[in-house]
Amino acid sequence: MQSYDAGKACGPTPAALPSTSAKQPEKGPGKRKWRRLVFWGKVLVTLLTLGLLYNSIFAAPDTSAAWRTLLATTLSGAGRVPVLLALALVPVNWGLEAWKWHRLARHLEPVTFGRSFRAVLVGLTLGFATPNRVGDYAGRIIELKSRRVSALGAVFLGRYCQLVATVLAGVAGLLYFLLTFYLKGYPAAGLGVVASALLLSGLVLVPLYRSRLLLAALGLWRPLRRFRPALAIMPTYPARALHAVLAISGLRYAVFCGQFLLLLMAYGVGSPLGPGLAAVAGTFLLKSLVPSLNALADVGVRELSATHLFGLLGQPALPVLSASLSLWVINIALPSAAGLLLVPGLRVLREKRSNR
Repeated sequence: MQSYDAGKACGPTPAALPSTSAKQPEKGPGKRKWRRLVFWGKVLVTLLTLGLLYNSIFAAPDTSAAWRTLLATTLSGAGRVPVLLALALVPVNWGLEAWKWHRLARHLEPVTFGRSFRAVLVGLTLGFATPNRVGDYAGRIIELKSRRVSALGAVFLGRYCQLVATVLAGVAGLLYFLLTFYLKGYPAAGLGVVASALLLSGLVLVPLYRSRLLLAALGLWRPLRRFRPALAIMPTYPARALHAVLAISGLRYAVFCGQFLLLLMAYGVGSPLGPGLAAVAGTFLLKSLVPSLNALADVGVRELSATHLFGLLGQPALPVLSASLSLWVINIALPSAAGLLLVPGLRVLREKRSNR
């Protein structure tokens, strides 16, 4: 979407940001080698995904000309109104994200909604080109005056709530496709899949409402213990605050779905509402489960998922691809560009404060 940003809650971890509180021991050659292997493995997966997308869509004869024609007819014809409506929902989308961060950050210190909105845009910009959007953490934390280690846990909590909304809806969406297209005629297997889906939906809520269990689990494995100082803030949020943040995440998810459906309508995708929502939810879940190098790498994953699921519904790939790319442009690329205007001003403001 982030592409739909489910927040990739489990992607950028608090330990991914540099710590200034204590000098970290130097990493051994084995760890450095392992990190390089993981990095190049992600690069390879990204390149393969984009290559498969290119071969599936753009390598077809006359596809480029057909795409230009599709864009021209959509933006100048009846599809223009749905596109404008989707654009109008962009500030609503990121306004909900700012509201969610405002609810989380004010638990740490007094903050205004304006500061929260600026922090979200700056974080979006800084996370645009960073692995798993680590820069999103820095963009939000830099706006706070204190308790920045705890702020890492607050950012994680907000992104995890968004992931919960994505998983709950996405599991239901993928379940529709599994039962309709893959397990039809296999009732026993279908029953097992339904039971597994219900179990997964329940388990995803455990770290949210039983965060002390999460902290205890982190203490059992030494490499994960470094996350505990940041995530220790999670149990201090009351259940009422968690309900509110999860509800805001659900509203934001609904906005994303509405935008995607409007863009699909604009490009002439005519699937029924129920199966179309299932395909959208499944697309967002599959995109959120795949780690990415940066926001650009999300593009191929989401587009492949969307074209496959809508293809099962008998929809052509090109309009679905166009709608999915348009969703990424209006929700990620354009707001990231707007956030660039805030980053230099934020630095100047910090320098003035330090010189006083």
